Amino acid sequence: METSRRSFLKAGVLGALVLAAGGGIYRATQAPNPQRFVLDGEARAALGAIVPAILAGALPAGAAERQAAIAATLDGVHTAVSNLPLSVQKEVQDLFGLLALAPARRLLTGIAGGWAQASDTEVAAFLQDWRLHRFALLRTAYGALHDLSLGAWYAQPASWSAIGYPGPLKELS
Repeated sequence: METSRRSFLKAGVLGALVLAAGGGIYRATQAPNPQRFVLDGEARAALGAIVPAILAGALPAGAAERQAAIAATLDGVHTAVSNLPLSVQKEVQDLFGLLALAPARRLLTGIAGGWAQASDTEVAAFLQDWRLHRFALLRTAYGALHDLSLGAWYAQPASWSAIGYPGPLKELS
């Protein structure tokens, strides 16, 4: 059976109307209830792949120390986001939700397999693409990932010596 252009367009419009109606019904029946930020599962794996790409050169060389530093940074990102207003937590949760969802990850980042299989080169390439993207939304998402990762890294006293920061001033008695 051959499909004409007109029947194809009709099916597209009908599909869009059905999706819009379904979305409207869902929003009408579900009360907005912002949830607290949770970094787990594939979202944690995504950040686990992103942090080493952003902190390239700053992480310890030893495998055990490197993994411990990445885990501490992931925990720091979770803590930082958990202390933001609920509306901002929701936005960050949505970003990690997109990165965790396989079709969205493939489309937005170009990473075909899961985050655990992504190479540092692939992750660095996607981050560079988002950093310079023509869409402001992806540039903003890159900025959020960048700032959260670096903020969590440099909030750890273990990373201060590398930049010559002596730590907070101590009061003299």
